[in-house]
Amino acid sequence: METAVLRTFLHIVDEGSFAEAARRMGISKSLCSKYISDLEASLGARLLTRSTRSVKPTAVGLDYSARVREILAQLDEATEAVRAVSAKPSGPLKIGAPVFYTLRVLQPHMLKFIEQHPDIQLEAVLDDERADLVGDSFDAVIRIGNLDDSGLFARHLHDVRLMLVASPGYLAEHGVPAKPEDLTDHRSIYYTNLRGSGTWPFRKGNEVVHQKIVPVFQTNNGELVRAAAMDGKGIAMMPMFMIDEELRDGRLVPILTDFFLPDVPVNLIYPSRRHMTAALRAFMEFMSGLKLR
Repeated sequence: METAVLRTFLHIVDEGSFAEAARRMGISKSLCSKYISDLEASLGARLLTRSTRSVKPTAVGLDYSARVREILAQLDEATEAVRAVSAKPSGPLKIGAPVFYTLRVLQPHMLKFIEQHPDIQLEAVLDDERADLVGDSFDAVIRIGNLDDSGLFARHLHDVRLMLVASPGYLAEHGVPAKPEDLTDHRSIYYTNLRGSGTWPFRKGNEVVHQKIVPVFQTNNGELVRAAAMDGKGIAMMPMFMIDEELRDGRLVPILTDFFLPDVPVNLIYPSRRHMTAALRAFMEFMSGLKLR
C-alpha cells in the first residue's frame, strides 16, 4: 500500500476535512476522496464518517489511524537515519582497479584518501581483469582504455601516454624498426587490456591507423608484459607509468618515437548517478582533483 494513501488518511483524521488534507498533500480533492475509497475497499471497513459539516473517524478508523501513525513514524525515522548516513562520507566503499596502475600511480593517493576520510571503509580490489561492476558489487572501477558502449557512467580522470619499447638486447639481435609497417617482421608482446584485436594504433594526420602485429606472447597483466620486454622477448606497447624507471636506467629503449601514438583514457566507471552514496561521491571528487599523469 502506498504511503501517500496512508498519509492522506491521517491528514483527514487530523484536519476533519478532505479539502484541507488534499491541500496538505498537494493533490486534488477528488484524488483525496479516491484514496480513501480505495483504502476502505481494500480493508473492507468504513474508516470515516462523513457529514455536511465534518469528517470524523469511525471507531475502527480511529484505531487504524493510531497504528498507521506509529508505523509511518518508524518509517520516517528509518528514512532519516539512512539519509543522515548517506549525507556523510562514511561506510563501505569497494573500488576495483588494475594492479600495476594502482601500485605505480594510485597508491599514495589512496593512502591520502583514507587519511582524509577516516569514516569510509575503503576496499581496493586489484585485478587486471575487466571486473563485473554490478555482479561483483563494486561501487566503482577504474579502467584504462577506450570504453565499451554500455549503460554505465564514466568520469574521465586523465590520459596516459603510450610508448613502444624493447630491450637493447632484442634490438641488437633483430634490428630497429624504422616505420610502423616494419613491425610485421618483428616479435611483439601484446598487452590485451589496451584492446585493439592484435593491432597497435598510430596517428597519421587526423586518422588513426591500426598496424597489424605478430604477438609471440600476450597477457592482461602489465607486469608480465614489462618483464618479457626487458628479457628481450619482443617489442611492447605500454603505458608510460609502467616503464618510466626502466627507460631512465636503459633497461628498455623507446622506438618509433617519430610516430605519434594516441593517449589512452583512464576512467572511473560507476553504475548510476542516482542513489550515489556520499562515500562514492567523496571518492569521485577526490580523484577528479588529482593531477595524474
